[in-house]
Amino acid sequence: MKSSVIQNRTAACALAVGCTLLWGTAFPFIKLGYREFGIADGDVGSMLLFAGLRFSLAGILVILFLCAREHRLRFPQKPELAPILLLGVIQTAGQYFCTYFGIGHTTGTNTSIITACGSFLTVLFAPLFFKSDRLTLLKLLGCAVGFAGVLVINGGGGFGLGTLFGDFLIFMSTVFASGGNLIAKGFSKGKDPVSITGWQLLLGGLMLTLAGLFGGGRLDLSNLRGLLILLWLALVSAVAFTVWTALLKHHPAGKIAVFNLLVPVFGTALSGLLLGENVWRLEALLSLTLIAAGIVLVNISRGNTND
Repeated sequence: MKSSVIQNRTAACALAVGCTLLWGTAFPFIKLGYREFGIADGDVGSMLLFAGLRFSLAGILVILFLCAREHRLRFPQKPELAPILLLGVIQTAGQYFCTYFGIGHTTGTNTSIITACGSFLTVLFAPLFFKSDRLTLLKLLGCAVGFAGVLVINGGGGFGLGTLFGDFLIFMSTVFASGGNLIAKGFSKGKDPVSITGWQLLLGGLMLTLAGLFGGGRLDLSNLRGLLILLWLALVSAVAFTVWTALLKHHPAGKIAVFNLLVPVFGTALSGLLLGENVWRLEALLSLTLIAAGIVLVNISRGNTND
């Protein structure tokens, strides 16, 4: 994708929405994948193995695209090694290890709500690392309004001592995700986001795969429908992470990260379409309205320039 398209503000917003829509499809497709592979609730080893294969395959797909683009197998350059290592460990392995392990100890509602905090964390901490990514009242107001939308669609959550361990792990996954956004932003200048994305996904995926195998995870890879679901999830990660990294390269981290608030909305809506869940409620429309308003408030905030 040409950098001129990525740099255009309207196109960037559309691409960010597209990324969150793709990530939103992961919610129902992960459930379908668990069903096809017979992964029971609490079988964290198989869940991690499923995630590891997904991200390893995503990395391979991105690397194959890179090979086709450059007509050769392109290994990481020396300046790319640090971001690949950090993003692989933090944004892929660390984030999704905490996510998959935490899901088994908390509710889906709490997971959506806590994950939405990641947008807050990126907006709040980006100014500490990037002078051009200033913290403004409109940004804070936009995050608050958007977070209110996440609370609405999830009914406020059900936090308590019984879910404390799982809630903590999910919160740590959002910390890793926010850290990954800042690392991608900080290291991306002058580097190829496609190369960084491909190799970091492969590295993080292999780490998750090993964790799943050591945790006793098993998958029946002869299941064709399960493999097709795994392939779709890999494509989602390959495309969305590549575009997202490119967006972070050219735009303030806070203004891009706030679009993550759309992920639970798309996930809920798509779960209704694909899994037959009842999601067509007034709360869903109100939630989408609040989240859209929050995104607008963050993105009309003045005083930002690209790093």
